[in-house]
Amino acid sequence: MLNGPTPATLLNAQAESAQHLARSALAIVDTLNAQPMYHSPAIHAVYARVRQLAHLASDAADHLIDAVDILDNTRAGLPVELGDGFLAVVTEQEARRGAGRCFSLVASLTALGSSDALATAELFAVERRHRGLVPEYQPPALSPTQDTTLRAVARGDVAITSGKPYLRREDLRVSISTIRALESRGLVMREDCPGWFRDERVHLTAAGRRDLTASFARPRSTAPAATRPPARPTATAARAAAR
Repeated sequence: MLNGPTPATLLNAQAESAQHLARSALAIVDTLNAQPMYHSPAIHAVYARVRQLAHLASDAADHLIDAVDILDNTRAGLPVELGDGFLAVVTEQEARRGAGRCFSLVASLTALGSSDALATAELFAVERRHRGLVPEYQPPALSPTQDTTLRAVARGDVAITSGKPYLRREDLRVSISTIRALESRGLVMREDCPGWFRDERVHLTAAGRRDLTASFARPRSTAPAATRPPARPTATAARAAAR
């Protein structure tokens, strides 16, 4: 991104996404406030996590804007802040390094955002089920493989490269056939992302978010336990019974 022909344009787009994420998190807080519910420790944790996401996203947007300012000022021949309030005119290469440091901060701030958001959503849904509030919509059950893949997509761990899944985690196993099966159900979709060195990014559709949320803490049917056959009587007991 930083070595391309229009790094400031791409960084601005990322800053807008981060700001949108911060606003969305704050909107979730407003939605929670409008719902009558018992504020259990789990619900307090949900509030804390959502507010934390809003702050992290807002800080990330600020760092991205700082990176854009460094690049724009350097292109205009203006001094940039190098830290501790020190201003200096820098070369384009130095400006890109400075923007890269800002981007590294953004990566650190948002590294766990998607996985924590998924965990927070599940915590909320499980707590509401515990209080007797079961979602009215009950989607068809997912297979274990589909459930794992849908969660991986929700965490942003799945992309497509050369027609094959590219995974950010080594402990994941996702097949292209499972992704296609979820696509056929309208739960996931792909979008082009050539700027990230991947052909396509996989993300949840509105139906995918709905079905995944409805699956949280969903009781799973279990096969009846096998009963042990009665023990065979010993030879002595059999002879006694015959008498």
